[in-house]
Amino acid sequence: MLDTIEQTILSALQSIFDQFGWLGVFGLMIFENATGITPSEVILAFAGWMLIERHGISPTFIPLAGVYAGLGSAIGASITYWVARIGGRPMIEKFAKFFRVNMFYIERVEDQVRKWGAGIVLVGRVLPGIRTLVSIPAGLVRIPFPKFFVATFIGAYVWCTLLIGAGYILGHEWMLISEYIKTHLPLVLTLVFLAAASWIIYYQRAYLPVLTWLRSRTKRLDS
Repeated sequence: MLDTIEQTILSALQSIFDQFGWLGVFGLMIFENATGITPSEVILAFAGWMLIERHGISPTFIPLAGVYAGLGSAIGASITYWVARIGGRPMIEKFAKFFRVNMFYIERVEDQVRKWGAGIVLVGRVLPGIRTLVSIPAGLVRIPFPKFFVATFIGAYVWCTLLIGAGYILGHEWMLISEYIKTHLPLVLTLVFLAAASWIIYYQRAYLPVLTWLRSRTKRLDS
């Protein structure tokens, strides 16, 4: 059963890639980020193998390939962002109920978005399980769209480029990529984030009172 599903997915991807090339990757990433249905690990790893490695293209093309996929991801995420921003919480609750998504997880990310702004969007774009959800609270919180788009593109570019490169290196063993990322990447990124936060707090502690004053000043001006 699983082998049949796997072969169906691969056959569909191969057909799309044969016909549209990287434009197909671009379109698939729009769909994946707007709906969260198709797994980006499979799409991108397979693209790295089939569209680069199997065609004998130089690996120097991988960063450019990341741009195609990253832009598609940012556009797809923007659709979700505007649905959440325009429709508000009532519409998101309807979608969550339909797709059986627990609103608790969306609300937790929403709290982080309120606290960290576009920064959590950037980090969230490279965290499995949060990648497609982070656009919803960003729209609910009404992060300025230019900041959202830039942060989304940067995070998506890193994610997509790494997966395409992994697909190029591992070739037909692309299934290992998905398992490895789901198992190890969240821990690695969490440790990196904590290390960076610790460094900022320790070495920039003298400036923290100034930053707090500026933040309160900005809030007063906005109100």
